[in-house]
Amino acid sequence: MKGWMGKFRALFLLGSLSLILSGCGVDKLSALKPDGYGAELLYDLMILSIAIMIFVFIVVMAIYTFVLIRYRRKKGQEDFIPKQTEGNKVLEIIWTVIPIILLLVLAVPTVQAVFDLAETSSDEADIRIDVTSAQFWWQFDYAGEEISTSQELYIPKGERVYLTMKSADVIHSFWVPSIAGKMDTNPGDNENTMYLEAKEEGVYWGQCTELCGPSHSLMDFRVVVVSPEEYEQWVNDMKNADPEATPDTQVAQEGQEIFQNNCMSCHAIGAQPKGVGPNLTNFGDRAKVAGILEPTKENIKNWILNPNEYKPGNTMPANLVNEEEAGKVAEYLMQLKPSEITPESAQ
Repeated sequence: MKGWMGKFRALFLLGSLSLILSGCGVDKLSALKPDGYGAELLYDLMILSIAIMIFVFIVVMAIYTFVLIRYRRKKGQEDFIPKQTEGNKVLEIIWTVIPIILLLVLAVPTVQAVFDLAETSSDEADIRIDVTSAQFWWQFDYAGEEISTSQELYIPKGERVYLTMKSADVIHSFWVPSIAGKMDTNPGDNENTMYLEAKEEGVYWGQCTELCGPSHSLMDFRVVVVSPEEYEQWVNDMKNADPEATPDTQVAQEGQEIFQNNCMSCHAIGAQPKGVGPNLTNFGDRAKVAGILEPTKENIKNWILNPNEYKPGNTMPANLVNEEEAGKVAEYLMQLKPSEITPESAQ
């Protein structure tokens, strides 16, 4: 009896813990709270498939319970052998046709959703963005605009934004669960396409969902959804960003010189040629440093000095500058704010 009670307590504790933890998570990072056209399609398919499974479960359990009660061995019938029935065409037709109908109910909307989500851009006026994944960050190049960002993707509310995706190294996977489904990014010439269409303004989390190295779980990014008017302002501000602009303070000016001498071989600002590292045009507007750290001067300095401490396996070299120089570079980077449209303004 004691052993049975111990197992019951353990099972109850595990069930309670699972129920409590199911409510944990990050806002704007859930496929169960869709705020985009693609996410709504996928959510409806999930609900439909769950409803079908529940229906099948109830029917099977009802038949099982009926048979268990109706045909159980009764007292005094220990030696009784009931009539043996082999085959029943009516029943066989029923349990063959019903699954086919249920599969069709699920298959038709699924196929429709697949073709709908596979739509690609056919108009030069559409917003088209080239997405490049790398270990462990994301680059976003706006086609025809000469705008590049990293870690934060700005899009307008209510408009379809078409993405062309590839990888700079290994296979990654692009996923913004509250807005759309996921899509792999592959190395080489194999490009995949999808679109985003957000229905509400705000800042949405995205993640890599393909195991890609030791910092896979830290490969986060954000999609900043703003009004169409704010998006146009942001585009104009980014296009007019001057990489040679003189910072406001002496420390930042020294940091700019150090940055140009040590970091420009990998990074770019404004419409400068694309480097192997993230574009830093709007670094000062970012809500996160490296996608994971709070944007404080101390965090930026520590990231510059030892990036592998925060994202193991990334390719950014450490100790290119000393601690004092890193602080000056951090001061300069924090002043890179070409636009008033920021993630905070979209909240």
